[in-house]
Amino acid sequence: MKKMLTSLTALLFSIITFSSMAQTNAGRIYGTVTNNTNPLEGATVLVLKAKDSSLLKMAITGKDGNFEVEKMSEGKYLVVVTSVSFQKYYSQVFELTTQNPIMQVPAITLIVAGKELSGVTVTVKRPFVEQKLDRTIINVDAVASNTGLTVLEVLEKSPGISVDKDGNISLKGKAGVMVLIDGKPSYLGGQDLANLLKSMPSSQLEQLEIMTNPPAKYDAAGNSGIINLKTKKSKMKGYNGSITVGMGQGFYPKTNNSLNMNYRNGKWNVFGNYGYNFNKGFQDISLTRNFRDKNTLNLISVFDQKSLQIRNYEFQSFKVGADFYVNKKTTLGVVLNGFTNPGTENSENNTYIFNSGGNLDTRNAGINKVTRQMNNAAANINLRHELDSAGTEITADVDYVGYTTTNRQMFNNYFYDKNDHKKQPDEVLKSNLPQDIKIYSAKVDFTKPINKSTKFEAGLKTSFVTTDNDALYQNLINNQWETDLGRTNHFIYKENINAAYVNTSKEFNKKWSAQLGLRLENTISEGTQVTNGTTFERNYTQLFPTAYIGYNANDKNQFVLNYGRRIERPDYEDLNPFYNFLDKYTFQVGNPYLKPQFTNSVELGHTYGGFLTTTLNYSYTKDIITEIVEQIDSTNTTFVKQSNIATQKNIGLSINAAVPVAKWWKANIYTNVYYNQYNGIINNDPVTVEATTWMINLNNQFTFKNGWGADMTGNFQTGSIRGVLGAKPMGAVNFGISKQVFKKMGTVKLGIRDPFYIQRFHGYSKYQNVDIDFRSVRDSRVLNLSFTYRFGKPVKGIKQRKTGGAGDEQNRVKGGGN
Repeated sequence: MKKMLTSLTALLFSIITFSSMAQTNAGRIYGTVTNNTNPLEGATVLVLKAKDSSLLKMAITGKDGNFEVEKMSEGKYLVVVTSVSFQKYYSQVFELTTQNPIMQVPAITLIVAGKELSGVTVTVKRPFVEQKLDRTIINVDAVASNTGLTVLEVLEKSPGISVDKDGNISLKGKAGVMVLIDGKPSYLGGQDLANLLKSMPSSQLEQLEIMTNPPAKYDAAGNSGIINLKTKKSKMKGYNGSITVGMGQGFYPKTNNSLNMNYRNGKWNVFGNYGYNFNKGFQDISLTRNFRDKNTLNLISVFDQKSLQIRNYEFQSFKVGADFYVNKKTTLGVVLNGFTNPGTENSENNTYIFNSGGNLDTRNAGINKVTRQMNNAAANINLRHELDSAGTEITADVDYVGYTTTNRQMFNNYFYDKNDHKKQPDEVLKSNLPQDIKIYSAKVDFTKPINKSTKFEAGLKTSFVTTDNDALYQNLINNQWETDLGRTNHFIYKENINAAYVNTSKEFNKKWSAQLGLRLENTISEGTQVTNGTTFERNYTQLFPTAYIGYNANDKNQFVLNYGRRIERPDYEDLNPFYNFLDKYTFQVGNPYLKPQFTNSVELGHTYGGFLTTTLNYSYTKDIITEIVEQIDSTNTTFVKQSNIATQKNIGLSINAAVPVAKWWKANIYTNVYYNQYNGIINNDPVTVEATTWMINLNNQFTFKNGWGADMTGNFQTGSIRGVLGAKPMGAVNFGISKQVFKKMGTVKLGIRDPFYIQRFHGYSKYQNVDIDFRSVRDSRVLNLSFTYRFGKPVKGIKQRKTGGAGDEQNRVKGGGN
């Protein structure tokens, strides 16, 4: 704790230094736009500096014609309003001061243009980070060095997010993140979610939304919160879209391409996108295992393992859909999407086995070949109906998601003595691990504004999941394949989750506001190992309350206090008692007896002047699901599995500062210091692991003349722990430049990721008689070049489509590659 207090003191000192560079920006501008008879939805409102007419902020009017722009500093401004088929509107110049920080723009009425406009293109440079009341928003395209990356690599660079050697995602030091795509669950979890995100090109992303304590409307799943991946969808009316082509070169080549299209007219909105990504890379793993006597801890033998894995994957994805506007109150929509992710993983492994005296005894050479492909198909039907003009509405979604995975593996092991002579017969093992997952989900949400300051929400949801995993292992004996009955297994898992929630929010006055929610979830599950007839059943019902209190002390200081309870259910693959091998002596196995974990968390947030956000958080997790390492001393074998071994305490302080260093230079600084402690039982012995971790993320954006831009980003994290696994300090630096071309319709970006090749993972696990040290180096130094061209012609249109939604089930599927 002493180290933690020292880190907190240093952190606060650095933030005070940053705050001295900032400007006050607590002002607010609002108003209403009409078309002479009715409110005008979708009009673009631009706030310009009166001095030079430079663009500061932009807003879009809602269905009531209202707009609002917050976090404005003192100064003189004017408002410009544009909408297709209407004449442009210019307001009078007005001034925001400390005494009068709020400006209500006089009612704006747009006049129909004399002739149809040929089209207007407005290009706005978004900030890297936007801080909202209940979430943090990361604008992906704001950083040129994000070009050519995968979605997982973008997450690695994002404030508060950590990604370990296996691609597992943590948020503010806590694992168990629920990942949504366009507000809908990805239905993937753990390693297989990482495999998907490693394959998805960043060119498909528009924003990341990070919510550490989501309201009751969202599924209660996710120990540390929600990350919503918002893909690109045009908000313009008419025919428009964009195409991106890119390539990268690390040790191996990579490509990153996408096409987005949208067409909107009076009754229809039709959209689609396609992405193609090819990624070849390597992972060089070094693993040292010291086998020790359980009682004396004296060294018995040392296993020094070297593994070089070459991964070669393609990723093709598509999405097509349409919205039909039945009338002004009712919208029907359908979305079809899917992906295919074929690839191979070939590795060469050498294990050198030394005795306690350091003398070589045996060398095991292994060649592993894996061919894997995951196919996904999903469909969504959605309905939105307004019940009255006050904003009362009902929405409904029905979803189907299916995954089929093929996974064929071949393991060849050869044994040599210290003189490199054959020591024992070769061992050849092959496996066929198909997986079939089907998910059905339906939900309905009701929203009713009671008055201007009070809103009520309620909803119901049900989901059904079936996973079918049939594993066949065979050994080559006397040139004949014989089934390995000790490893072969057939596992079927069924799950039904039913949920209901209520949520209400109220603004009591200009200073105080509150939101209360309660979610009820009932889970019924059944697992069957068909091979031996073993079954287990679970049926439990839980309540998940959420509460938020907001206090605006003055124009510069706003406070938010929130509380929430969440659940993390085991990933489907973690329940599956199958084996995945690194080599003869190291493998991973599922655990069908995993229980869900529950987390209670509380956060206190403070925003100063709209630019500096500080958050203090505490959470307590019971029956935490975490990765542990166990040994079979008789065979010198190490295996990894998920287990409910412990409770976790997490306390942390995070600070985000947006610093306008100069007119052409904007910096965003995020830093977080947190303390993790795990207390549990492994092999009937108590284990306590704890660590204080400090992480920092720096983002510098530079805007130059003639369409040039650049960025420099960096991140660093001191030593950390995840259960009984520890990690040494690690960081990276990235650079990027961009240039707008073709009258700002196109953008060329050049980025280099980890040019100094310092993003190397070094971890360890040391408890009881387990003593393991591992290192991992991957193809992280990559030069990427991309070109994006935006096209389209605007026409008069209607409301923007809503995205569908389901539950957390998709987050827990495992599969895919790369």
